[in-house]
Amino acid sequence: MRILVYGAGVLGCNLARDFFKAGKDVILLARGKWAETIKTNGLCIKNYVFPVKSTVRVPVVTELASEDEYDVIFVAARYTQVAAILDALRANKSKNVVFLGNNVQPEKLVTTLPEKNVMFAFASSAGHREQDRVVSVDLKKITIGQLCGAQSDEQLIQKIFAGTGYKVTYEPNMGDYLLCHAAFVLPVAFACYKTDGDLKRLKGDTAYFNKMTDANVEGYRALKNSGHAILPKDDEEFEGEKYRKTCVKFFTLMCATGLGKVCASDHAMNAIEEMSTLNRDLKKLFEENGVSYPVWKEMEKDAESTCKNKKSNCALNNNGWS
Repeated sequence: MRILVYGAGVLGCNLARDFFKAGKDVILLARGKWAETIKTNGLCIKNYVFPVKSTVRVPVVTELASEDEYDVIFVAARYTQVAAILDALRANKSKNVVFLGNNVQPEKLVTTLPEKNVMFAFASSAGHREQDRVVSVDLKKITIGQLCGAQSDEQLIQKIFAGTGYKVTYEPNMGDYLLCHAAFVLPVAFACYKTDGDLKRLKGDTAYFNKMTDANVEGYRALKNSGHAILPKDDEEFEGEKYRKTCVKFFTLMCATGLGKVCASDHAMNAIEEMSTLNRDLKKLFEENGVSYPVWKEMEKDAESTCKNKKSNCALNNNGWS
């Protein structure tokens, strides 16, 4: 099986490394100095938790030619970068395309690529890219599937990940899964911008952790009231005390350890435009369905105000949240 990973950020590099180590015929599409670094020195990934590095010689290309044919293309690009890739995907022969990462309008991609078999995925992988390596946590877990009502791709997915050691969760309703994921991560992003990327400033602030949970619950409630399923199913009882306690414990751990940096602020601080656009598009869905989300708005305003009132790395005042 021939696989292209289109995009060499943290997600793309981890996925390409994992496929390569499993003996898959995988190629990584990278650009610029980073592509030259990988070609010259190999793809180096350092484990964030343990002082272990691995370097693999993954083949690298710098463009997707129309005549290139792959069994599957994984697009590991930010939500705001996907539009620039669509023309190359349309012109290419390959049929199966998996968009990896945040997305709250997946239906548009399916409509835009009518001749492709479009899937969506979210991997449990996070970190940051340095000049000569990636520093990350890679749990080798992925949730992957297609939009509700589409023909099942479960057998193809099993074939793709066979022998990789990945824990694969097949999800036939990735549209709602991605909406719910955004409703969970955006309040975390607000916390990152409020603290200028240093979540340890919130250590012990249970009141703020409860506010983050309130905003997440508002988002879930808005989605449910709009007719969307709450996914994963473990989150279905999001109005209950058990869910709230679980969230507060998670936020407490995240802000008391390095977990917050690698799992949240590394990406949030380097992907402000993506988070802003996700927030805009998700709020549009909320408002189209006449739902209320006051705590969400309060957190959003607080984060933006904090950034505007100081010389902040997050520069929300330059990117906006409209």
